[in-house]
Amino acid sequence: MNLDAIAHNTALFTERARTAVMAVVKADGFGHGMIPVARAALDNGADWLGVTSCAEALRLREAGITAPVLSWLHAHDTDFRRVIAATVDLSAASCHHLARIAAGAAEAGMTAMVHLKVDTGLCRNGESPARWPALVALARRLEQKGLIWVRGVWSHLVNAGVPGHLRTARQVELFDQAVALARAGGLDPQVRHLANSAAGLGLPGCRYDLVRAGIGLYGVEPVHGRTFGLRAAMTLHGRVILVKRVPAGTGVSYDHRYVTTVDSTLALVPIGYADGVPRTVGGRAEVWCGGRRHPVAGSVAMDQFVVDLGTGSTRLGDEVVVFGPGSRGEPTVTEWAGWADTIPHEVFTRLGDRIPRRYVGECRTRGVQPDREGR
Repeated sequence: MNLDAIAHNTALFTERARTAVMAVVKADGFGHGMIPVARAALDNGADWLGVTSCAEALRLREAGITAPVLSWLHAHDTDFRRVIAATVDLSAASCHHLARIAAGAAEAGMTAMVHLKVDTGLCRNGESPARWPALVALARRLEQKGLIWVRGVWSHLVNAGVPGHLRTARQVELFDQAVALARAGGLDPQVRHLANSAAGLGLPGCRYDLVRAGIGLYGVEPVHGRTFGLRAAMTLHGRVILVKRVPAGTGVSYDHRYVTTVDSTLALVPIGYADGVPRTVGGRAEVWCGGRRHPVAGSVAMDQFVVDLGTGSTRLGDEVVVFGPGSRGEPTVTEWAGWADTIPHEVFTRLGDRIPRRYVGECRTRGVQPDREGR
């Protein structure tokens, strides 16, 4: 993990957005390591941190991080007392969730900081426009009791990565209406946020008071057909642990779905689908070994995969790069996502605890060890 890349990407978001930036570090920092990424981002211009769960928010606080944190996905029966006491902002997507937050605030003897979420078209989390007035009215009553403070109003875009999409314009319109209704109902939200990575970089009209930098923070360009100079933070690599020569016509791995076409050198790499490498990419995916690309031969197994070097050669212990920045010609995570018929987010977050995380770069932050096994 190159923390200098995280630093660069954070600074790029800050410069381009010209507003506050939230570094989204949910799912263990998209598999990169939540605490190291959070510290690197905060040290380089991020103002907020975003997580999915109360447990993730408390991990940040337990690590000594005091910056504003928003947690936004909660079960209907979540006990909010600890997270309110830890001064974590909470998203409320319905009257039920807001009432639970208020109950937790009453029990904690504190005022909960809340961001009301409106559904502007994603049809996922968030209150519908039809029921938004009821949520605003309840929030105002709870504010008057001193149980909550509505610090923010927010929503989530459907496809900001597609420039000029009409759906985005409609979402902006609905979001503005929701904010206006909140203010008309007596609320005074200071932080309006709608923009994800794609909108933060490519759609000035969506930036409002805060931009949420997610996949872009980790170096994946989020807007189709455009590049902004983001730098990939993760390189996934393994080592060759076995080498063998086989004749042309040799079947490789389960079911022999891959057959060598020439006398070949095969290299075994001890990373498999139990570590997060997609099982189905065999025959499509490529890796970097010995200064060039070579195909993954056959199905990826639970703990290992085979590389067909053809007429090339390798030695025990040689590095095999699964994906990286692409600057040497190695595959990128975006290419791997294409081979697996998914998105880079899933490739990153599949990577499990058996893969050691090593942090490099001059930006390596306080308390981050240069080598980390698992989480």
